[in-house]
Order: sequence, then structure tokens, then C-alpha cells
Amino acid sequence: MEYVNVILPLALPQLLTYAVPEDFLGKVLPGMRVEVEVGRKHYRALVYSLQDEAPQGFVVKPLRHVIDLMPVVTAKQLELWKWIASYYMCTLGEVMTAALPNGLRTTYKPRTETFVRLHESVQSEALLEKMLNTLSRAKKQEKLLLDFLNLTNGVIEAAVPRKMLMNSSGASAATFNACVEKHIFEVEQREVGRLDRSAVVTKNMPVLSAAQQAACEEIQTQWQAKDVVVLHGITASGKTEIYAALMAEELARGNQVLYLVPEIALTTQLIGRLQQLFGNVVGVYHSKYSDEERVEIYTMIGANEAFPEEPPLRIIVGARSAVLLPFVKLGLVIVDEEHEATFKQVDPAPRYHARDTAIVLAAQHGAKALLGTATPAIETYSNAKSGKFGLVTLSERFHPVPLPAIEVIDSISMRKKKRMDGLFSQPLLTAIGEALEKKEQVILFQNRRGFSPFIQCAGCGYIPQCKHCSVSLTYHKQQHALICHYCGYTERLPGNCVECGSANIQTKGFGTEKIEEELQRYFPDARLARLDLDTTRAKHAYRRIINEFETGQKDILIGTQMVTKGLDFSRVSLVGILNADNLLNFPDFRAHERSFQLLTQVSGRAGRKERRGRVLIQTTQPNSPVIRFVQQHDYHAWFNLQLSERHEFAFPPYVRLIGVNMKHANEAVLQQAATLFKKYAGAVLGSRLFGPFPPVVPRIQQKHILSFWIRAERQDNLPDLKKILIQQFGQLRIRQGWSGLEFVADVDPV
Repeated sequence: MEYVNVILPLALPQLLTYAVPEDFLGKVLPGMRVEVEVGRKHYRALVYSLQDEAPQGFVVKPLRHVIDLMPVVTAKQLELWKWIASYYMCTLGEVMTAALPNGLRTTYKPRTETFVRLHESVQSEALLEKMLNTLSRAKKQEKLLLDFLNLTNGVIEAAVPRKMLMNSSGASAATFNACVEKHIFEVEQREVGRLDRSAVVTKNMPVLSAAQQAACEEIQTQWQAKDVVVLHGITASGKTEIYAALMAEELARGNQVLYLVPEIALTTQLIGRLQQLFGNVVGVYHSKYSDEERVEIYTMIGANEAFPEEPPLRIIVGARSAVLLPFVKLGLVIVDEEHEATFKQVDPAPRYHARDTAIVLAAQHGAKALLGTATPAIETYSNAKSGKFGLVTLSERFHPVPLPAIEVIDSISMRKKKRMDGLFSQPLLTAIGEALEKKEQVILFQNRRGFSPFIQCAGCGYIPQCKHCSVSLTYHKQQHALICHYCGYTERLPGNCVECGSANIQTKGFGTEKIEEELQRYFPDARLARLDLDTTRAKHAYRRIINEFETGQKDILIGTQMVTKGLDFSRVSLVGILNADNLLNFPDFRAHERSFQLLTQVSGRAGRKERRGRVLIQTTQPNSPVIRFVQQHDYHAWFNLQLSERHEFAFPPYVRLIGVNMKHANEAVLQQAATLFKKYAGAVLGSRLFGPFPPVVPRIQQKHILSFWIRAERQDNLPDLKKILIQQFGQLRIRQGWSGLEFVADVDPV
């Protein structure tokens, strides 16, 4: 007998074992999909491994069905899945759910189209001429046949889509059906792709500047000793051109390239440029694609029944989940804007970091990894300075334009001097007006979407809260609704206060929607665009908004941190940051790191090519060290300050962090569970365990939350600490029998 251990798309702590039916003996391989029965339910599972001996202690059920003829998941993918499950403290089933497109886990329906070709009875020139003679009195049918021949350039064996033929000829369905009945045409259903693969090479490879060429050569030199190299290039230094040159070399070797970006928005400009250089070997993978489209991309990357030798897609540009794709000839992994927190999956599990996972992926394939950024993460730059990673610095812009001039506007002082007009200081309004007069473009950054962060009754002070989470509801004027940004709960904007009945309800604070409305009053002729989560829900919304701004159809782009990342607009001369304070004051040890990175990145959008840009930062904290270092473009001084603070308070990179969130609908039960966890886990972990403490938002989706941190020293055995935590989770559930108690472990939280 033969047995298989399978992964189910469930959060099960172990694999399940099934017997291979006689008809499939010797035909089942790891990575194939199979159908299995669990209880009375049927699941599509994935074969993880095979064994000859029957497991003891229970009756082994047979596989219900073997779905694939060859694996859809490679051996290296399974190896990566195992690492992710172990390192990030989750199950293989959770990794499988994240890694496989939904269409491969349920039912994928290929897209088909009706094609038309000549019937076999007329597939020769003599027979075709005879048929045309017989149609001399059936002019509509004769015309349809001639139109077909015109579309196929007279190639008798060719076929064309029925839709194309009907649109071209203008013939009726009755005329077409008559031609089919007369055995002039025959039709067939063909599987066609959903993806546009019409891109062709239209541009030569960019000529690198002397600085870019030197950086490119230094990267390759360092790869001889280090598998991972950090490219620290200031904004607008031309990192993308270096990436392209390195990609071209990998393609020449017959290899694949994974190019990770932190935001889908970045792919809009990037994909077009790469397709101009490399044609249709470039593909993109992210959550905006449909399930069917993701299945098609997935199958074009790895070896499978359709492409057993050479995968059609050789360069994959993708967001976080692209690191889980089935590469077969991976030679290079590029992580652009490697510092971005969006590379970390937060919920649900697996809570993996795509940058760190990409480094492991590259090592498994024997590929090289390149981490590019203008503002490296503290841990990344520390690894580079210590020699663990290679380091290449690019300190001049591609075009000989200085870094932007950054001016700090003290909004408290401005308000006292009556020089604040609503959300805008007078210097910012003046600068916007001057830029518009010169036909230049402006970017305005505010890291809050919506119209107002909350509304408040002026009579009694009541602030509407989410019914499911411990947060105020954000007012969205366009929808005329209050929305929770954590669970999506929505309610209509009340006409009167639900507490005291007062009609005097005021908006507090501001988001991108309010900025857009107020700005239109100051500059009624300006063409505005907004880039945030609310305006980009539709599949192609990113592309449309960015294209309109890039081509000069819009004058001012207002956005959240989506506008800070890697976008390149040649006409932008001014960047305005309306409120830096909500970045600086967030209660998190990484708050100043994120603030410096965001402010530096968005500042870098100004003055990209012909002239020096200008950046205006409105803040109530003009003397903040973060703002001072941003203004001075001094990453190294900021890094050294951060490093000393991290060392003093024992934060990464000096320790490894594991976050633990305990959740329960009953707050009293949660408090009891946290107390016991502190007692039992603390007895083993000692001073490494901190907590419990309430997180910033202590209730989400009706569940109360308490948090712990485990600080692991570098000399600690991290796998052993994780095993201790998992044992404690399980023992606490068993000991108390509290149903609904959840433990969420987050390794290397960001």
C-alpha cells in the first residue's frame, strides 16, 4: 500500500494521512491536489509527502480523487511553506490558503471562446473555389466567406474568433448559422487566457549614468561574497534603471526574476515601463486580480501540464503574496522599498514578512537578493553595517538636480498669527498657487482617509463609536456615512446627537476627502485627484488615477501613503505635508522610524528632473529630531540616534520580538486567561515576557484584546521559545476549557 500525508486548507496543527487507491499507485506525487473526506465534508487537499507504512491507531480512509496529472506546487514551495509555518508560528494549512489562488483550492473555470474555421469538406483551394461558385446567388453567405478568408489572409487551415468575424463582416446570426449548416464553417470551443499578453518591446535598455553603472558593478561584486545586498539610493537616484539592467542579465541566463513592491499602486507605472523593455515575459500578481486571473498567472510561472519546459512569465512584479509563487528558474529577487511595513502580513495567518521570506526563497533557489530603498529599515541597515548583508550606496540623483528644499511650518505659530486658513497655512496656499500658475503639479499628503476622523456633539461631547471595536467612527462625506476602518461597520450620519438630541454635531480633524473639498474652494479651476483606499477599490482605479496625473490631466494629487512610494512624476514641483503630527505621535516604538521614512519618501516626489523641488511640512512639533533629520536629508544621523535608543530600551535589532494577542468576547474571561498565561509562561520565559497590556485598539469585531511581548535575546534559541509558547497556548485552553479563547502570535511585528 501507499499512503499520503496531506495539507488541508484549515488551521490544523498536523497533517492527515490517506491511502492511495489502487488505480493511482505510483502516480501520486507531492504537490498534487487530491480530494479527501474529513467527517462528512469533502476538501481539496495538497499532497505533502508519501509513506509506505500505514499509520497506527486508526482506520485510514482512501483518497476520493486525484485531481492533477503533475504537481501544481513545487518541492521548493513546500520547503518554503514549511519554513513559514515554523518561523511564523502557524499551520501549513494557513500557508496553503495564502499561497494558492482560490481557483486552485476550489473550482477554476477556464475561459473559452468560440472559434470558426473552414469545414474539412472545403479545406483545399479547388473545393473552396467550388463552394464560392455555389454561393453566387447567396450573396450574404458569399460575403461572409470572403470576409473570413480576408481575416485569415487566405490560410485555409486558420481559425478566427467568431466574435471577430461577426464584428468585421456585420453578418447576422442567421447567415452564419446557414454557413455552418452548409458545411462551409465549423466551430469549436478553445481555451483562451484572461490576461493581456500583447506587450512587445518598444524601448532599448536605458543607458546608465556613471554612478548607476558603478553601483551596478559593485552590487555584482558584493554578490560574490554575500547573497543579500542592500542598495541604499537616495530618492530619484535611478534605482529602477539598475534593477532593469540586472534583470536583463538574469533573462540572458535563462532565469526568472521576482520584483516585490509594497503597493499595488507602484505596479501601474512600473509594469508599463518593464513591458516596454522586456515585452510579454513581464507579469504582475496582486489581490486586485480575479481568482481566475491569478490562476492563469500562477500557471504561467511554474512548470505544469500547459508549460512543461519554459514558463512564459520570466519577470514577476507583485505585492507581498508574489513571494509564494511557483518559481522554477529563479535567479534574482528584488525587494523595492524594502523598509515598507506593508510587506508584513498582519491578518490572517500566516503573518509573514515578504522581505524576509524573499531572502529565504532566494537562498533556497541559489538566487541573489537585492533590497533597495532610500530609507532602509533599522534592522536591514544594521545587518548591512555589521557585514551580514552587502551594502552599496547611490548618493546622487539621476538627473543633476539637488534634493528638494524642505521648509517646516509651525502650525501653532501660524494659527496665533492668523495665518492658518482652515487646514492650510498661508505659505502652503501661496506655494500651491505659484505652482499652478507655472503649470506645475502638486502632491498633498495626509495619512488619513475619509472626511473627518470623527464627529462630536458640541452640546454633550458625545463621539459615535463602532459597535464592534473600541474606535470612533470616521466620517465619509461622499457616502454620507460613519465607517469603522477596522471592521467596516457603517451607519448613517445622524441628524441629531443620539445622547442629548442636539443638532450641533461638528466634524473633528481631517482626512483626504476633506482636503479635496476645501482645496477646491481655494483653487476652483484646479483639477484634483485623490489617491486613497476609498478611491481605488475598483480594479483599474490605480491605473486610471495615476495615468491622469502622469499625463497632466490633473494638477493636484491628494493622497495617503500611497503617494509616497516610488512614483515618478516629472512635473511635480511642490509637495505639501498637511499634518506630520499624527505620524510622530503614534504609540509604537517604530513610530519615529515610520515617520522619517514616510516624510523622506513623499518629499522625494518633488523636483524629479529639471528643477529643484520644494516641500512644505505643517506640524505643531517643528523641533522634532525626526523632522530636523528629514529637513537635512541626513539618514545616517537619524539611524545612529535610532540605534542608540533601540539599544537603551532593548528593541530590535538588539532583540527579537514575538507579539502575542489574546482575544475573547468576554472581558472577564480574557483577564483571567491573561493572568494565568502570565503565571505559567512567565515561569518558563522569565524576564523575556512583558505584559499583559491593552493594545492601541483594545476591542475589534466584538472581541476584547490583551497583548504580551516576548523579547528574545540574540543568544536565545528562538525555535525553543516558540515551542514553549505553543505548549502554553494549548495547555491554557485545555486547563480552563474556555471556548472562543484565541491566541495570535506575531513573530517580528512591525
